[in-house]
Amino acid sequence: MKPLEGKNVLVTGGTGSLGRVLVRRLLAGEMGQPKQVLVFSRDETKQHYMRLQYAHRPVATEEIIYKGAQGRLAFHVGDVREYASVVAAVRRADVVFNAAAMKQVPTCEYFPGEAVETNVLGPANIVRAIRENDTPVETVVGISTDKACKPVNVMGMTKALQERIFLGANLDCPETRFVCVRYGNVISSRGSVVPLFLDQIKQGGPVTITVKEMTRFLLTLDQAVDTIFAALRNALPGETYVPKVPSARMLDIATILIGSSDVNITYTGIRPGEKIHEILVSEEECHRTLERDGYFVIEPILQEIRHADVARPALAEEYSSAKALLPMDRLRKLIDPYLEVADPEEPT
Repeated sequence: MKPLEGKNVLVTGGTGSLGRVLVRRLLAGEMGQPKQVLVFSRDETKQHYMRLQYAHRPVATEEIIYKGAQGRLAFHVGDVREYASVVAAVRRADVVFNAAAMKQVPTCEYFPGEAVETNVLGPANIVRAIRENDTPVETVVGISTDKACKPVNVMGMTKALQERIFLGANLDCPETRFVCVRYGNVISSRGSVVPLFLDQIKQGGPVTITVKEMTRFLLTLDQAVDTIFAALRNALPGETYVPKVPSARMLDIATILIGSSDVNITYTGIRPGEKIHEILVSEEECHRTLERDGYFVIEPILQEIRHADVARPALAEEYSSAKALLPMDRLRKLIDPYLEVADPEEPT
């Protein structure tokens, strides 16, 4: 039986860029038909428009209409920062996907306390809600980022702590499986380079790049959800799933997007907390990384929940965006679908 058949599913940050795609695919039944998908976020306006989106969808094309499937899709206004709010959302959940986050690197640098509240205390509230209450939660999937690997910025530091909080929770909540996924930049999310560059080009430029050498991992929202589903299906408690994805120079992306337009490129220097290259698996994690189902799987750092010694690690060195660069023709093919449509909403 598919893992979500008949389950109550909670998606924190469900109105964000990733959350919306995750919810759509959950309701489409790829992992089984959930009994209910509960969208949890603090933005009532985004919830309102998301509800209308499903309410207006023709029944002939989908069986997930808000009015036609009583309770199949539900909404809860709340904040992962508030323990009571989290308890109210978690109490009936069988599976929790934690997509709530502060994700903008410069914002987190200027407001580190706010980043800690959402990215660290939020996950801690989820664990506490499961540990201290009679909840049926079977699995929690934490959504992390390449910036959590050898972090140099507040966003990455808080996400690294989220990983450790969830993975360590397997000791405190042995009836619940806690796993994580870690991936790079989602091409079409608000604040990512493609929508940013397209907007700058539309305004006549210039397109701003920090430094010529800067590289980033790239994946689509659907690839991100694929990684989440792979972890849900097969991850053992404490494991972190990492997709095998390509990377690109920011300069190459800008060049493709500008094309023949009369738009200049300017270099602004590295912003607070930025790296030139990102890393998905560090050299410390290499020796406990294996391959499974086309993904890198990092065994937990805690010996108590490690499932096996990795005799033949899948990686001999860190997995860096500097070493997985796409040639220009393949990069153009990857970003072509996003040339006209940028994500209109900011992720939660």
